[in-house]
Amino acid sequence: MADQGTKPVMAFAALQLANEQRSAHGLRYNDFTRYRKHCTNRTHRLRSTLKMTHGKGRDFKKLPPLTSENVKDGHLQLLLFEAERAWAFSQDLSAQALKPGNEAHASTLRHSATGRFRRAVHWATQLLSHAQALHAAGRLTTAHLLQATVYTLLMNGRFLRSRDDFDDALAQLGVARGVLDVLAESARTSREQALYVLFADEVGPEIRYCAHELGRERAYDVDAIVKEVSARWREELVQGCGALLETLGQEGRAEEGRKMLGELSWEGTPVPIRNPELVDVLLKVQEAEARLDSEKKETRSKKGVAAYDAILLALSDAEEVARKLMEAQQLSGSTSLGATSAAGGRDIQFVHAYIVYQLLSRRIQRDLLLVSVLLSTSKTTPVKKAAARGQRAKPEQVDSRLYPAVVKLLDTVLQSLDQMRTLSIVDDNPDLASAVEARTSVTKARRCLFLARCYAPVKRYAEALTLIRHANIHVRETTSTLSLCTTDPISTGTPAYFPLTSADVKALDAELASDSLQFKREWFAYNGGAVDLDGDGAQAKDYKKPLFFNIALNYVELDMDRLLVRAGKQPPPPPMAEVQQQPTQVVEKEKKPVSKAKVEEVRAPTPEPPAPSRGGLSSLLGGWWGRS
Repeated sequence: MADQGTKPVMAFAALQLANEQRSAHGLRYNDFTRYRKHCTNRTHRLRSTLKMTHGKGRDFKKLPPLTSENVKDGHLQLLLFEAERAWAFSQDLSAQALKPGNEAHASTLRHSATGRFRRAVHWATQLLSHAQALHAAGRLTTAHLLQATVYTLLMNGRFLRSRDDFDDALAQLGVARGVLDVLAESARTSREQALYVLFADEVGPEIRYCAHELGRERAYDVDAIVKEVSARWREELVQGCGALLETLGQEGRAEEGRKMLGELSWEGTPVPIRNPELVDVLLKVQEAEARLDSEKKETRSKKGVAAYDAILLALSDAEEVARKLMEAQQLSGSTSLGATSAAGGRDIQFVHAYIVYQLLSRRIQRDLLLVSVLLSTSKTTPVKKAAARGQRAKPEQVDSRLYPAVVKLLDTVLQSLDQMRTLSIVDDNPDLASAVEARTSVTKARRCLFLARCYAPVKRYAEALTLIRHANIHVRETTSTLSLCTTDPISTGTPAYFPLTSADVKALDAELASDSLQFKREWFAYNGGAVDLDGDGAQAKDYKKPLFFNIALNYVELDMDRLLVRAGKQPPPPPMAEVQQQPTQVVEKEKKPVSKAKVEEVRAPTPEPPAPSRGGLSSLLGGWWGRS
């Protein structure tokens, strides 16, 4: 038989296991029925695995007692799930008792709920006794023992609160909160720290409620109440609590290589991450940022652009987790499972907005870097080719696909800036909102510039110059917006993903003026600045009709040649040669030339109205009887 000291140390974290099962099987949305069924199935599987069934048939086989010698990790899990199943059943019965349709059976449901809750306390107490025995045998760490202790204190305190025994409930919950605070301070990883803070946030409102029912004056000051109650009842409720906490501190100092999340701040205030799931994904973001910082030398190349993919992927995962937590809080309408932070803190909605802002800023930084890489590549390629051929490179020799690609990237940047402007954390900061609007205006100006460069090669100079004018308007908007900012949080923030100064705006304005002059010269050299030519350079129409005639021609047929004659813009047609006629006996009078005005006044003869028909009965019935 192996010696007791050679037995492996168990890794049983009661709070971590309970939080994972609750979050994954219904309690994120307060679905206690689903969670109870999950706990039932889990206990059945554990009993079958541990061979703890009572046999088959009618013969009852008593199970051997559990001791520190034969207890396993599965036995502790079985006790935990038994306690969770009974607790979930009690909460489900209590919720059913509050429904209007169950008023007749409300007292019976509440009585059954109390019995189930008492059963949950019984299973939790057994779990704590086995954990203490394993810790005494050196098979369970102090941190895991304190987790089982906190779980039992929370279960017992909530049971006493449901029975309106607020004095004893305050003692149990206060000691549990004090132990959780110590565990959070000495946590080995950020995930464990977030786990302890999560349970501390859950028990805080219950402590405040018990203090209010007891008539305390400062019932809202939870930290002061916890400090007072924990110092008074800690040694009485937890056996050897002081020695355990001292041992926990020594174990925490002995740990090396603690995987801790870096401090996140917004406007100089820390951003609390109070959920273990968020900690996991944000640690991946932190690692990706560290790799990007180590590759800063290659950020001007395509490899440097690809380094942003890991950050964007990790931030997308973090945004998805935060969004699910926010939706769960909105649907359930509760503050459980870390949906909100402590009183006066920042809730999950703020954390979600913060993560979205970081995602959009990194995306903008990646797109702008890709734009600069494309433009720098286009400038070097013609020079290299011309040098290889022994020719002089022309500055306008660029790939025709370059400017459309840049325009698409700038469209993506504009989309990210528009999404960023709608965030609540941006809207609450006037300087940041103005900075985002300035970046939007300058990006629109750059987009118009590169779009104009797309029109110039196809000889569409009118459209190009129109876009240049729009770009000038956006530049003036940028200058006006920057003058309203006292500080620039984007340029001074971490990371500075879109630096913008007045010198950059002036350079862009000068570039617009240079391109405008160049387009005008090319247009004048092309066709003298005419705009009435088609794509082949040929005259499209002999005349340009006014806008009125474009509408009128839908209804009447218009003789344009005659209108030109009347307007005096076209000489009248030459008079027709006199036709020689046969001599007649009647001598015609010599015709005098008719003036031009009289010729123009000649109109078609007006038709005479028909003669009035005869009245009477014959006019009405003439079609039948005929007319004489």
